[in-house]
Amino acid sequence: MKAPALLLTALVALAVAAPAVAAPKTVTDPTLPRSVPADGGAVSVSWTDPAQFSEIKYSGNRWEAERGSWVTQLATYLRDEAGQRLARGQTLDVTISDIDRAGRYEPTVRAGMNDIRIVKDLYPPRMTLNFTLKGADGQVVAEGERKLVDHAFLMGTQINNNDNLRYEKRLIDDWLRKEFRSGAALTSTP
Repeated sequence: MKAPALLLTALVALAVAAPAVAAPKTVTDPTLPRSVPADGGAVSVSWTDPAQFSEIKYSGNRWEAERGSWVTQLATYLRDEAGQRLARGQTLDVTISDIDRAGRYEPTVRAGMNDIRIVKDLYPPRMTLNFTLKGADGQVVAEGERKLVDHAFLMGTQINNNDNLRYEKRLIDDWLRKEFRSGAALTSTP
């Protein structure tokens, strides 16, 4: 007689706990933070509402595009890489206002294939960001909006094929290389 009561108690406990575990977070979840901590560094990265990003609005499969933590991963990557390029005492504030990852979820005639991202040169990675770079004295050294795009993302050097964000990370690397030189930020805006 104790076994059914124990089983019933376990099922009730599972039913109560399941809603908290059942739904995975998405990048559009309003309870998630919209910035990565600066971790005592000189770079802060935040982003606007991911639901308005081109990646989600025009992806071809909004549900798949919202899954995961790719916005936070890209922001963390940007923070870490930019921090290595700043001159001593400089600070950088970046706000990402749009992301469109490489590839699309294309409609398909075969059932079960609409969750596969098709990567081809028609769908290059794009990112729009605003930044403010301040010198050690707190004065603005450079600021502006940058619309990043890599039309040749499928050409060039070999990159980590195991990283789902490899094309977007290379887009960030290219921007940082152009915007900053040898640990010192450019003083002119392109």
